[in-house]
Amino acid sequence: MELNKAMKMSELVETNYHLIGILSRLGIKGSFAELSVEEICARYSLDADTFVLICKVYSTHNFKPTEEELRQCSVSDILRYLHSSHDYYLNSALVKLSPSLETMIQPASKVEQQVIRHFFENYKDELLKHFKYEEEKVIPYVQGLLIGRRCRDFSMSVFKENHSNIEESLSDLKNLIMNSLPAVCDGAQRLDVLSNIFHLQEDLEHHTYIEDRILVPLAEMLEGREPNPAFMAPSKSADNPGEVLSDREKEVLVQVAKGLLNKEIADKLNISINTVITHRKNITRKTGIKTTPGLTVYAILNGMVNIGTFE
Repeated sequence: MELNKAMKMSELVETNYHLIGILSRLGIKGSFAELSVEEICARYSLDADTFVLICKVYSTHNFKPTEEELRQCSVSDILRYLHSSHDYYLNSALVKLSPSLETMIQPASKVEQQVIRHFFENYKDELLKHFKYEEEKVIPYVQGLLIGRRCRDFSMSVFKENHSNIEESLSDLKNLIMNSLPAVCDGAQRLDVLSNIFHLQEDLEHHTYIEDRILVPLAEMLEGREPNPAFMAPSKSADNPGEVLSDREKEVLVQVAKGLLNKEIADKLNISINTVITHRKNITRKTGIKTTPGLTVYAILNGMVNIGTFE
């Protein structure tokens, strides 16, 4: 069903129950009765075209906004949604995940508990810094553009260069829990944690998409530039975890976990840097883990290195 602002709000929610989360973040509540999307949005001083565009991102696989959809969009309401999402992630989603994660790891050894707990705390810090940058730098900058105020030391090009991938570490945590935690942690709690992580990861992917493919082109228009169609196109890499690491890949992984750089690993193992890079790509592909901290935890949980190495 094609989402549009003339349809009933109740019908829109029926198409994808995940859209309830969007309603919550925008402060929309109560009974929808027979009111249309446009009527409900008017009640909450929300641009209906922008609301429908956000819903399409969450509901349509490989969605790509048209230039017309972008030009009809309210930049202020996009900022409103992103701000409320930051609050949701930090003060609801992570708060809910933390105690479940702690309960899940209780049967594990102290070392296993320690590395998972440390990895999760580092991820929360990473997310906090990411959102703080957007709240203190990006959102005020775009708000300034809306009233004609320019900033000499910042632009959307700077934002694109510094916009980190906030889903990678969460994806690593998911793969570590699925594939490397001991069987003693099996049970409903592990499934509950994984369910929460999968949901959060998917939501963060949509959040990042709205920033990269909607906010950035809109802000660039305000800067006087035309939106870049290539940048608006969706892109997503596929993982294929599950393959067994070779002995050489395990050797490389151990050195990565110990903090060695590619050149140092090459010298230590007497192989070329290109070979190290190839092994690291294979390790990421096979484990599904992309970050160095994630690979370090993987090596510890799978008995390749001793946590005493890092003390």
